[in-house]
Amino acid sequence: MPNVTLQGLQFCGSPVQEQQIHLIRQLAHQFRGLSRTELAATLCEQLGWLRPSGKPKTVECRQFLEALAERALISLPTPRAGRPRGSTTRIATADLAPSAIAGSLSEIGPIRLERVSSPAAHAQWRSLVEQHHPQGHRVPFGAHLRYTFDSPHGVLGGFQFSSPAWRLRARDQWVGWDDRQRQRGLQRIVCNSRFLILPWVRVPHLASHVLAQAARRIGADWAETFGVTPWLLETLIDPAYRGVCYRAANWIPVGLTSGRGRDDRAHQRHGAAPKQVWLYPLAPVARRRLLEVCP
Repeated sequence: MPNVTLQGLQFCGSPVQEQQIHLIRQLAHQFRGLSRTELAATLCEQLGWLRPSGKPKTVECRQFLEALAERALISLPTPRAGRPRGSTTRIATADLAPSAIAGSLSEIGPIRLERVSSPAAHAQWRSLVEQHHPQGHRVPFGAHLRYTFDSPHGVLGGFQFSSPAWRLRARDQWVGWDDRQRQRGLQRIVCNSRFLILPWVRVPHLASHVLAQAARRIGADWAETFGVTPWLLETLIDPAYRGVCYRAANWIPVGLTSGRGRDDRAHQRHGAAPKQVWLYPLAPVARRRLLEVCP
């Protein structure tokens, strides 16, 4: 159990600063739709509370949050019923026949973007991403939303939007903010962390078309779910893919990552290859808003 004393707050033996408590209160209030565990994972990412392996200290952070709540220092959501200890998440096999879907957008349309909400839809989404996305399925840190997109011909692919990278030099230089502004404004950025078009789908311009649909949709959905309206989207792309569809959808390439991995706070490389950083402002004044979020 993290040490919380009357003389001062500590997390895993390290003092917790007033600025960190302010961020904890802010995120606990603004992300009321998260479970306690999801909130703990988000805070670990934002505050750099990681193990030497780079994994978040989610269990310890949740205990720390509950200790703060017992002292009436923060408010937490009601605990949710979860799976029994030791249970695992099984990736179901998607019940889809991989028959070719080919033609123009007008021929296969209309294209519908559907938010993943039911247990069956979540199982299908996880299965498709695990089987057909190069990075497979991984439960993201903290806040996230998932979508599939389909047509009368069937499911065509899916998206995942999740919490942004703590520090991206190319993105941060584009915004022009300092560390204090970034800490306050980071919650206004959402990462497109998965984008999949199924391998048997051959539809020219489909990728840029659904990217544009998602950009129009994500702001309202994110605000409704988590109480925060995002102003900027980001994504990381392997340079081998060139990002043609993102460029066609008016995303902006701003540079390469350092190759450390999205959660590296100690400036130690974890073997990740540098990736292209692409941004999409969700409002014409997105950069100004991000700069002004912390005067």
